Amino acid sequence: MSKDDNMITIKLKRGNTEIEITCPEEKVKQTVENVIRGLEPELISNPVAAVDEPVKSISESKTPKPNVICRDLIYSLWHENWFRIEKNLSDVSEELSRNGYHYDKTSISHSLADLVRENVLTRVGSIRNYRYVQKKPPP
Repeated sequence: MSKDDNMITIKLKRGNTEIEITCPEEKVKQTVENVIRGLEPELISNPVAAVDEPVKSISESKTPKPNVICRDLIYSLWHENWFRIEKNLSDVSEELSRNGYHYDKTSISHSLADLVRENVLTRVGSIRNYRYVQKKPPP
């Protein structure tokens, strides 16, 4: 067993601050506490970053998500007015990934096309360069 086998990598996000920590498994709690304590002065001087967001770790992002289909996730983005500004396929893929859902771009593209057919979104641009925008605001 090498030294690297006992190392754990954790990503912490609080407000606009994101930190990645790699430390031995037995020192995770102490290391995370030290990092959070070190962030407190920055959060006091930057109140925007002090938004109460739960601390997330890589291990949490590896937990299985409930069975949610890509179309429903994109529909929920529309419902949140995320498509009020034109978005391309990469933007949608990045947003889904940021939320912990990793679909291939073909699935995302098919789901976007379905929502265009349902008159939820409209598509502008040319083939391989489409941008999607809400056709009507959500209810």
